[in-house]
Amino acid sequence: MNIIFAGTPTVAIPTLQALVDASFTIGAVLTRPPARQGRSKKLIASPVAQRAATLGLPLIESDKPQSEETTELLKAAQADLGVVVAYGAILRPSTLAIPRLGWINLHFSSLPRWRGAAPVQRALLAGDTQIGTDVFQLDPGMDTGPIFSSRTYPADPDITSTQMLDFLADASASQVVEVVKGIAAGTMTAVPQETGVDGSLISSAPMLHREDAFISFTKPALDTKNQIRAVTDKPGAWTLIDGDQSLKLGPVDIADADLPAGKISADKKNVYVGCSSGAVRLSQVAPAGKGWMNAADWYRGARLSGEATLGGQR
Repeated sequence: MNIIFAGTPTVAIPTLQALVDASFTIGAVLTRPPARQGRSKKLIASPVAQRAATLGLPLIESDKPQSEETTELLKAAQADLGVVVAYGAILRPSTLAIPRLGWINLHFSSLPRWRGAAPVQRALLAGDTQIGTDVFQLDPGMDTGPIFSSRTYPADPDITSTQMLDFLADASASQVVEVVKGIAAGTMTAVPQETGVDGSLISSAPMLHREDAFISFTKPALDTKNQIRAVTDKPGAWTLIDGDQSLKLGPVDIADADLPAGKISADKKNVYVGCSSGAVRLSQVAPAGKGWMNAADWYRGARLSGEATLGGQR
């Protein structure tokens, strides 16, 4: 089985490595081009590109897989199957038709729930207690293809989206290998997604942006906690002190405190913030222009007024 692998971030690496370890031929690795990172804006190759170089695999760096140049490179690989894990660009029908057996995709949800770019973040934001991994046949739709394999894992109530993605990436690599082996043997059949009456089981998972990570403290404590862990580490939870100064927030715990929404209270070791119902305890914070620190240390040094609040309206 000759495979084209398409992926870009770190979460795609376990599957690529698992396919190599299973002795499949990787005819080409498709990944997005180097991106500028850090204050220096230096061009850095994607994590998948770096692993492919270590493994000595043929590399195609492109964010336009339907372009003439990329199409010719993909065809030259003479692949039987394409495998996608978080590549980051949509594959059009002309590209889907290149491998003899089409493309399969690893998606971090139980489809059709959370179709889209940020399934784990959206699941944690919604308070889901179970998160799935599906391997499905790619078609021109957005995560609409028939499913070869499904698994489900519990989502710890304190886990962040980054931690959950790392876990799922490692856990599901063997799942993809099993599907590829089944396709090669002709024993694996894909089953259409169950979408419910009038699509009632379908939900979307668009990418979360910085505005989605603003913590207003106007939601119940559990919803506030879920919002923060959903956007940790990216795009990163943040709020405003007295509607002015920015403050980054790390994960929080539900607290036994009775405070108005946004109101801050502290003792020697803890800092609490009221929500629309209940309260949360801050752990780590990062004031504007400074690094992460313990919330109690920040509070002592900030010398806030007794009327200080967090959140509110942007």
